[in-house]
Amino acid sequence: MSEITLTPRAAKRINEIMGDEPPGSLLRISVNGGGCSGFSYAFDIARDRQDQDIAIERDGATVIVDPVSVQYMAGSTIDFVNDLIGQSFKIENPLATASCGCGTSFSL
Repeated sequence: MSEITLTPRAAKRINEIMGDEPPGSLLRISVNGGGCSGFSYAFDIARDRQDQDIAIERDGATVIVDPVSVQYMAGSTIDFVNDLIGQSFKIENPLATASCGCGTSFSL
């Protein structure tokens, strides 16, 4: 399975966000059914890590992804962008055949 990577910008922003959270908190990214393109990404602060979770680490930042979501995100790059429409995490997913304009949902 292809690796999921974090960009330096994403790692920096995750570290900033997690600095305000209780110790041991982690950013969880998951893929859920629904959204305008079929699947959607969810970003949550997790206070627990499951044994099956996959950890993606860079520059002190850690993201966890459950094993089902990893299948839909294989080979993805998680970035953080600051552009005219605002700041957000952006996932560049090579498995996605289409995505919505806001970048939070995709189809396979």
